[in-house]
Amino acid sequence: MKKSVSIIGGGPAALILAALLDCEKFKVTVYEKNKTLGRKFLVAGKGGFNLTHSEPIAELIARYTPPHFLERALLDFDNEDFRQWIDTIGIPTYIGSSKRVYPESGIKPITVLNAILDVLTKQGVAIQYQHTWTGWRNKDDIVFNTDTAIKSDYTIFALGGGSWKITGSDGAWLDLFERKNIPIVAFQSSNCAYRVNWPEDFILEHEGSPLKNIAISCLNKRQKGEAVITRFGLEGNAIYALSPHIREELESQQKATIFLDLKPTLCHEDLLDKIRKSTFKKTSETLQKEVKLSPAQIGLLKKYLSKEIYLNPELLAQNIKKLSLEITGAALLNDAISTTGGIQLNAVDENFQLKDKKSNYCIGEMLDWDAPTGGYLLQACFSMGMHLARHLNSLS
Repeated sequence: MKKSVSIIGGGPAALILAALLDCEKFKVTVYEKNKTLGRKFLVAGKGGFNLTHSEPIAELIARYTPPHFLERALLDFDNEDFRQWIDTIGIPTYIGSSKRVYPESGIKPITVLNAILDVLTKQGVAIQYQHTWTGWRNKDDIVFNTDTAIKSDYTIFALGGGSWKITGSDGAWLDLFERKNIPIVAFQSSNCAYRVNWPEDFILEHEGSPLKNIAISCLNKRQKGEAVITRFGLEGNAIYALSPHIREELESQQKATIFLDLKPTLCHEDLLDKIRKSTFKKTSETLQKEVKLSPAQIGLLKKYLSKEIYLNPELLAQNIKKLSLEITGAALLNDAISTTGGIQLNAVDENFQLKDKKSNYCIGEMLDWDAPTGGYLLQACFSMGMHLARHLNSLS
């Protein structure tokens, strides 16, 4: 007789788990609070649909915070394994110039989602829509908004984090776990904009300006990429990847200091040489035409440096390579791309089973790990789903 598996949530981790469970062993049901599956998956695809990242697995693992929690799952089902699997269901991929992995041209997010859903159909997976999980009854029976208690041999929670409430990922489930004394951590924004209290005259002139080909540092972490100046502060991949480090400083000091390298392609000596040998009389012309800085980058230097420092080639070069800015806060949860917090990692075992609630598992963003944008978030969710599917399939 088949054992029953209830999967609560319809995001990437849940879907690949359902697709890979042995249909000869299990009767699988996915319970989704929305009218459709994969809403956050589709919304994420609107911003450039990178499915994973192609870098070597050791480098990829190091992108996660903490790195060792997901190491086994990522090694079991790495970025190349994922590309091979998704190709088998009709979604070929390619590696872009940024080394991110995308579906081949013309393949939209809905096409990828439908390909995965087709696997679920072939597997005989049942899907129950508009089922909001409201807790447990009689120890392990799961209850939904219908107030119907459902018995299940295995229950897997894939409830998502606390960002993008419009997709149903609102984190409201956190209290239900806390009431059962399951260790939790409050949600915090990650991969989000960070507040900089810009001078008003600066932001009036430069709001919306990109800072391209820069590097940003915080604590011991440095990240190359781009950022955008907004009225709120800074956002973009160069600062998103520093989220764990910025949060650490904000928590301990209520502010964080970041350092901008406005010309990472030049070392300090070469930069200083360009400035000193320039034939332009005005420093701004030198920066624009010799150093190739943008108007927004020059505006930053003018606003944050004194006239004496700005006109001193040595000090100017130092600040082009290391301009300090103060971060005073993070964007709200709902404005973040992802969140940290959720179920504490020490509450689950190596197979993501709750230590104090056997046969109950948690996967995906609802666990307290972090990763930058660029395919890392999706890869982790797919790897966790695959890892758990293999574990359950191995049980007698």
